[in-house]
Amino acid sequence: MSKQLDYHTIHKIFERFQDADPEPKGELDHLNAYTLVVAVALSAQATDAGVNKATKDLFRTVDTPQKMLDLGEEALIEHIKSIGLYRNKARNVMKLSRILVEDYAGMVPSSRAALESLPGVGRKTANVVLNMWWRHPAQAVDTHIFRVGNRTGIAPGRDVVAVEKAIEDHVPAEFQLHAHHWMILHGRYHCKARKPMCPTCLIEDLCPFDEKTQAPAPKGSS
Repeated sequence: MSKQLDYHTIHKIFERFQDADPEPKGELDHLNAYTLVVAVALSAQATDAGVNKATKDLFRTVDTPQKMLDLGEEALIEHIKSIGLYRNKARNVMKLSRILVEDYAGMVPSSRAALESLPGVGRKTANVVLNMWWRHPAQAVDTHIFRVGNRTGIAPGRDVVAVEKAIEDHVPAEFQLHAHHWMILHGRYHCKARKPMCPTCLIEDLCPFDEKTQAPAPKGSS
């Protein structure tokens, strides 16, 4: 775990992220706040690509809590059985859909506490929905952000809550809305777990990570 970077270095890092990708987007397909909640709930221990494949046909006809209840749990399972833990996830989706219909008139609430009260919706899921749909500067810390935050010193912490707080405390306000997307994408495609792509990283000179991947030696060199 690297030490916490200073404000000016963090500002430079996010300036580069912004220059490279001014409007980063989440990679889970969704149509509205409800389908976003379902997609994020399904994404636990699954890839975004796998969830998108499973929900492609589902979301064509099921885009509200009531339609999900009308579909039924067994039919939902048929759509999502390629996803890990699909039975438990299907059960939670049906439960949260019923709560949304009965307690929220079929609408997705915009408060973290209300979102976290839904079955299968934890803090990370709630923060994704708050950020992507309601455009709150909420930080949804996944394994990619946890790794990037600690390696780079942008937001070091021993658990996801500590990393979330470090992002909120140390990333300049102007970058807060997109911070978690930039960090997720950087971790997914560049700062990978096993072999980070340090030689081509746009923040390599600002990153204090001790175990950077070295560029391969030119052919013929001794």
